[in-house]
Amino acid sequence: MKVVGTRRALFAAVAAVLGVVALLVATSAATAHTSASCGTVTLNEQAWAGSTANTYVAKNLLEKNYGCTVKVTNIAEIPVYEAMAKGKVDAVLEDWQHVAQYKQYVTKQKSVVLVGSNGLMGHIGWFIPRYVLKAHPSFASWKGLKGNEKVFASPEAPGGMFLLGDPSYEQKDKQLIQALGLKLTPVTAGAEAAETARYTQAIKQKKPIIFYWWTPQYLNSALDLVEVKLPKPFKGCQDDASAGGDVKQYACAYSTYPLEKLFSKKFATSGSPAVAFLKRFSWPSNAAQNLVGKWIAGDHMKPDDAAAKWVAANQATVNKWLGK
Repeated sequence: MKVVGTRRALFAAVAAVLGVVALLVATSAATAHTSASCGTVTLNEQAWAGSTANTYVAKNLLEKNYGCTVKVTNIAEIPVYEAMAKGKVDAVLEDWQHVAQYKQYVTKQKSVVLVGSNGLMGHIGWFIPRYVLKAHPSFASWKGLKGNEKVFASPEAPGGMFLLGDPSYEQKDKQLIQALGLKLTPVTAGAEAAETARYTQAIKQKKPIIFYWWTPQYLNSALDLVEVKLPKPFKGCQDDASAGGDVKQYACAYSTYPLEKLFSKKFATSGSPAVAFLKRFSWPSNAAQNLVGKWIAGDHMKPDDAAAKWVAANQATVNKWLGK
């Protein structure tokens, strides 16, 4: 009886050990599945420094904390909606209130999901260097520009040039200039890099220049840029003139609004851990994004390196994004 009892005890012990091993294997497999479940996340980087900062800071944390493979695309603001609708892009981390696209893709098709602000307030406007304002104090308002347009003369616009941004950006400046009765000639520079190159060259030479620009942007303080006051917004005033129509509906200052994050419906419902993280992703201030943007566009740091530098120095904010 003693031998039988010993054998039973031995078998029980072995069974218990095997059970623990099986549990550990199952737990390990589940953990491996969870860490790998993120898969590939496609983030769209727009053609401005702030968007690059968003994209690469998020990329850094998704790769290091969730095991994601992050793919970065570079699709313009309007076409990226169709790319999201087709599931080719998972997320846009900075959208400047494209209301017509919201109606089409978010409300009607329900193929894109509006998931909240990235923590920043965006504003487009007309900007001049402060030295121009000092020489012409009346340029603080659009009214002071009237009759003085030739101050901004350029080879392609002898009567006065207004420098536009990329055609894909939200803008109404051609219509606004016409509605206000100004004799400025709109000249397209291109995306952020091209426009920056054009106006910074003028600033180096201390030449007068007026241009389409926005905030948040790190160069606003670095170059001491000043916004020209435009007419106050009125009911029905529009910011995006892509629909055309009567120019009078664009005769007001651009709005100030939260910058939004968008997900494809496919990604939003995927169950990926990246979804919850990107929902929490929200800059603590415009200055935070501007700093990363400066490192990338101003100091020519590699985007991945700039992101890693900011993440290392801002663990408290990062922990909030990670849900810790």
